[in-house]
Amino acid sequence: MKHLSSLYRLFGDEARLRLLRLLAAERLNVTELTDILRIAQSGVSRHLGLLKEAGLVTESRDGGFVYYRRSSDLETDDRLAPLWSVLRTQFADVAHTPVACADDAQLREVLRIRRESVEGHGSPDASEGRQFVPGRSWAAWARALGLLLPPMEVADLGCGEGFLTLEVARWARRVVAVDRSDRVLQRARALARRRRVSNVVWKRGELDRLPLEDADVDAAVLSQALHHADDPARAIAEATRIVRPGGRVLILDLRAHDQRWVQERLGDRWLGFADEKLADLMRRSGLTDVTVKVGAHLSGDPFTVLVASGTRIVVHKARRPARRRKATPAA
Repeated sequence: MKHLSSLYRLFGDEARLRLLRLLAAERLNVTELTDILRIAQSGVSRHLGLLKEAGLVTESRDGGFVYYRRSSDLETDDRLAPLWSVLRTQFADVAHTPVACADDAQLREVLRIRRESVEGHGSPDASEGRQFVPGRSWAAWARALGLLLPPMEVADLGCGEGFLTLEVARWARRVVAVDRSDRVLQRARALARRRRVSNVVWKRGELDRLPLEDADVDAAVLSQALHHADDPARAIAEATRIVRPGGRVLILDLRAHDQRWVQERLGDRWLGFADEKLADLMRRSGLTDVTVKVGAHLSGDPFTVLVASGTRIVVHKARRPARRRKATPAA
């Protein structure tokens, strides 16, 4: 009875149930679990310690990391197996709730980052194995490509906590970062100070009323911000307004999807955008050479990232016809 009482107390905490559900699907370390659950690392460690003590999870070391996984005893131990059968059924029942869907989406992102960090360039011939390349990452490639661009002034619209802003600041002459939240901007400024980045101007403002002058920057970026906008058409029009003629507007956002839980859990206003709809909004704002392509998609992931770009139309002033001189009578 004492053992059962301890188990039921463990299951009375939502965070521990979420942990156990994740560890039933994948082997994860503390840092990865912290990123998924969005709770303090100390809290994750404490919950894992309790679950391990009860024999519900096990730990193993691999590559300098400690990983946790659901214990096999949950299926083989006569005391735990019936309880695990009930839990497994309950986990399946809540799989489509906002909390579970958010956890699953974060899990896919964590696994993607893990693959990009450790997988080498595979050979078509499996017998040749994989080539391990320490330090290979898409972040490094993005920074390298940024150095090929000319120095320019860029607006990061809906900048959030400034992670993309500071990446752009590596190669841009000046970055203007705009967000509606003072609290978020404070965290972004603090991050910039820690990284000693000084070529960023932080401004509070709405996407549909940007605090920038007409033709103020060479490029405007809307990264995962448009689906939070009250009026996406107006937000794109504003991004176009602040870009100089011949400048570019770059949009990264979600393709139209049916995951309605993001509205409750993440505060999304729009469930993504159809490719042609996004292209039409950009053309109507005064952009030309509009391109919309798939930027990222993982098999089994309900989210697809679209990458769209367009150029602000350059208006050429018509040349005035030369004035003809009046003929003068011959002397």
